Amino acid sequence: MQRPTVSQKREDFRQLHSDGCFVIPNPWDIGSAQALSSLGFKALATTSSGLAWSMGRPDGKLSREETLAHMRMMVETNDLPINADFESGFGNTLDELEQSVKLAVETGVAGLSIEDSTGQADFPVRDIAEGVERIRVARSVIDRVAPNTMLIGRAENFFVGIQDLADTIARLQAYSDAGADCLYAPGIKSISDIKAVVIAVAPKPVNVLIGGNSELTVDALADLGVRRISVGGGLARAAWGGFMVAARGIAGSGRFDQFGDAPDGAELNKLFLGQPGVSSSN
Repeated sequence: MQRPTVSQKREDFRQLHSDGCFVIPNPWDIGSAQALSSLGFKALATTSSGLAWSMGRPDGKLSREETLAHMRMMVETNDLPINADFESGFGNTLDELEQSVKLAVETGVAGLSIEDSTGQADFPVRDIAEGVERIRVARSVIDRVAPNTMLIGRAENFFVGIQDLADTIARLQAYSDAGADCLYAPGIKSISDIKAVVIAVAPKPVNVLIGGNSELTVDALADLGVRRISVGGGLARAAWGGFMVAARGIAGSGRFDQFGDAPDGAELNKLFLGQPGVSSSN
């Protein structure tokens, strides 16, 4: 069976945002991506935190080269469109950002997110004017290199502890005007906040993060007008949770009864049998 091209995956990804609501879960390696593909999801998104933890690092401490290599690997080993968590763009200057976005698009991802966080405690989010300029630069690069690649603008206020809905909305609207195709404010959780964001940036699609246990469902979020739902590092944390429970049981009490509902080897072997190889045509 012929595998989809990068162009086809980008077109399919854009179409997913045209109506309805879909879940775009976040794998952190080839195996987790293939497992999610087998469950019928239509697209996948990378997770900077999940990848960092798998490499023994805290979130935000991976290099541009490591992140790009991971993006390329995820694209080449999976037939679904991949949305890239590209953090804040791996560029302090606009020239550096331009180069980084070009390299990111060349990996074959179907979407690319740029956040406005700084990683610094004293001023955790960029000035809105700077955030807008960085979205404009990313948009210009994408239009020049691969115009069908989606650009996701992220306002990180709530994620870094600044619960200012008005400023979050102002940022998302400005990023939309600057060329973002999809808007994302990780950390908003209440129905009223989610609805306000959806209304404020309409008709552009909105991504909502559900990174842990929540009473909200896909149907409920769809009713609010949310177009896509991601889980960030949630699945990676769930995997780490099962691992740590079992490992602590062995280390602490010498017991081997904490493996829970772990699948057996035969089930996993069957899951990965016949999965895509390591190359993809453009």
